[in-house]
Amino acid sequence: MSYVETSDSLIHTFLPKRKDDSRKGENGRVLVVGGSRVYHGAPYHAARGAQSAGVDLVYVAVPATVSLPIRSMSADLIVYPLPDQKLTKGCARRLIKWIPGVDSAVIGPGMEGVDPEALQYLVTELQSMGAKLVLDAGAIIPGFKLTSFEGVAFTPHAGEFKRLTGVELPRQLEERVPLVAREASKLGCVILQKGHGDVITNGSATYVSRTGCSAMTVGGTGDVLAGVVAGFCALGVQVLKASVLASHANGVAGTLARSRYGNRITASDLYDLLRGYFASFENVGSGNK
Repeated sequence: MSYVETSDSLIHTFLPKRKDDSRKGENGRVLVVGGSRVYHGAPYHAARGAQSAGVDLVYVAVPATVSLPIRSMSADLIVYPLPDQKLTKGCARRLIKWIPGVDSAVIGPGMEGVDPEALQYLVTELQSMGAKLVLDAGAIIPGFKLTSFEGVAFTPHAGEFKRLTGVELPRQLEERVPLVAREASKLGCVILQKGHGDVITNGSATYVSRTGCSAMTVGGTGDVLAGVVAGFCALGVQVLKASVLASHANGVAGTLARSRYGNRITASDLYDLLRGYFASFENVGSGNK
């Protein structure tokens, strides 16, 4: 099966341009929904990933028990405490009432015990608001049904891919590519399948990113990735292209981190490296940022 290899030159063509006269909120608003009593870091990593894409505003909706720690980690995030420890229908309804308009949302990082009806309600409501969606980790559940998966990206590793589709993926990249493309076509969505070589596809067009390194097995790097996808979706990039941007750049940042710290990198090492990577393509001061 044919596919396109990602590259820096391809990324350059996909990156959005910013208007000089834009105002706050016009350059992307992202919602992150996730977290649990144990996993407070995952939604934070996703939020920072979205920021690295260059969005204006990031809202983080997490259980109240972990909202204060996340607030203390960054003054740049807007944190909404949710009353329950997992995503319930009540939480989802309350969040839809609270949250202002957003351009994209990433749902699932660090999330445990998801109520399928609550997830469907939240996703459907956000779709009706015109938001593009990235479903990751705890939001990748078997049998999840929507009227349409247009504007939706899933970001599964091999285990989550099996949970989503029932298909067990082989380890070899060349064997994974057609299987991931087939399942993306069936669902009518974008799938960014994480592995030793990422497969990014909507079933019609397929890309492979070979950036990244074995040091990126550390927890949190996938959460950052999901946030970057949502960030570029919020900036108006098509979901497939946003996923390609995120996959390639996240791998570049991970490899740069390993060059500094060896195999002792953390997900937090990626934020500034991602921002620096994207900034390298900008001609600041040219009037076409």
